[in-house]
Amino acid sequence: MAEFSREQAWKLLRQYNKDAFHLRHALTVEAVMDWFARKLGYENQAAFWAVVGLLHDLDFEQWPEEHCVKSQELMRQAGASEDLIHATASHGWGLVCDIKPEHEMEKVLFAADELTGLIGAAALMRPSKSCTDMELKSLKKKFKDKKFAAGCSRDVIRQGAELLGWDLDHLLELTLHAMQETESTVEAEVAAL
Repeated sequence: MAEFSREQAWKLLRQYNKDAFHLRHALTVEAVMDWFARKLGYENQAAFWAVVGLLHDLDFEQWPEEHCVKSQELMRQAGASEDLIHATASHGWGLVCDIKPEHEMEKVLFAADELTGLIGAAALMRPSKSCTDMELKSLKKKFKDKKFAAGCSRDVIRQGAELLGWDLDHLLELTLHAMQETESTVEAEVAAL
């Protein structure tokens, strides 16, 4: 499979994304996907999982109404593999496109994408402004509060857990651990923007 290097993916992302919020999200999902690849026994595919995470919202900043559709065109123009294009677009399944997550990696992206946003929002409410000291019970409380981070779809998160065959608590716990263990790396990259 012809793969994009991290450098190529970052250059492509920066071509269409300037907003710090979107870049932080891309870096967070990249780190979380890399963490999950290693955790789930896909170490040899971790770089690919990470690039999928980095590029999953390639088109969202400039073309939100064409999300997961425009990105396919942009990636094809840039020479991305069909595997990469399918994987990134699949996180919009049932929402903005009909590309279903098939591989475990695509299911993780589908499940974790929204959840990283919820965890990130919850972290900002903490005195530490960090998720490193967040406990699962605190995250579960925020998850149940539909008014909190209302833009993060609880239905998509639940559906993602189901796709993976995991219970919701397992998904919440693993994604929280992933963000806790990668937060310092993400923050260093954000600071360098």
